[in-house]
Amino acid sequence: MRIGLYPGTFDPLTVGHMDIIRRACRLVDRLVIGVAINHGKGPLFSLEERVEMVENECGPITEATGVEIIAHPFDNLLIDCAKDVGASVIVRGLRAVADFEYEFQMVGMNRALSDDVETVFLMADANHQAIASKLVKEIARLGGDVSKFVPPAIVPKLAEKVGNGT
Repeated sequence: MRIGLYPGTFDPLTVGHMDIIRRACRLVDRLVIGVAINHGKGPLFSLEERVEMVENECGPITEATGVEIIAHPFDNLLIDCAKDVGASVIVRGLRAVADFEYEFQMVGMNRALSDDVETVFLMADANHQAIASKLVKEIARLGGDVSKFVPPAIVPKLAEKVGNGT
């Protein structure tokens, strides 16, 4: 069984994340969504809320593809998380050249820690290249419409979190 790990903070889960998840399901038999605890980033949503968003939004993808998708919180090294879940592949989404520079460094460090896990990059769909969770949160904070950037069920959750209830 080929197991992939798609790590991120997912604060909030965006349509760009969902696109990468759908496409990653073509490559693996099980996809583990590694939800980073990442206290340093000061997430807007709690870990439990982020895991719940992933589980709720990925259920239909599992039904459509037959690929098991599991939300897995982690706060250790990415390479250790990959080993913990039995992943042989780390899936990363790339939006722009700036993403590549950071990811290139991460791949080098992860390979130095363990050469048993490969990293696969999926380019963001052209329609999703500008979407970043940080920008989505800022748009929501300023009362903007985020419905193009997050799954429908997340729109009211985001509005509630930033004090712009629907």
